[in-house]
Amino acid sequence: MYKEVNKFKNSGSFQFSPSDELEVVCNAPMNASGVFLVYAIEEEEKVLIMVGSTGTVQNDGTLKAKNGGLFDKIVNGHQFAKTARKYSWKTQLKLEKIEAVEVFWYETYTDKTKVIPTFVEAQILQLYLKENGKLPKWNVAF
Repeated sequence: MYKEVNKFKNSGSFQFSPSDELEVVCNAPMNASGVFLVYAIEEEEKVLIMVGSTGTVQNDGTLKAKNGGLFDKIVNGHQFAKTARKYSWKTQLKLEKIEAVEVFWYETYTDKTKVIPTFVEAQILQLYLKENGKLPKWNVAF
């Protein structure tokens, strides 16, 4: 896990496998912006395979949040052939023979904590790049 996310109080996690419905198991809030980290569960180990974020800070310091917040970004965001994750993740897990993933989400921009979601995403990706020489396998580019 990355210590960069420890300071965010509103957070949670859920597991998803090909037999699940992502929109049912996802417990991320619909009215929050922040980051999410996706770990493949491989035997006794969790391997980071993706980092994502949602929410844009405007010039005046306000947050422009996507309708549906973190929940919608995780469930309906496009990935793998521009298909909503609620469909594409099932297929990708089967293709890669991954039994399940665990998704950790963190609300990074609130009235009290104002950290730009893409900043946190970039920090984690930079650390991963430094440690592994590449981005997580489900992150195409950054």
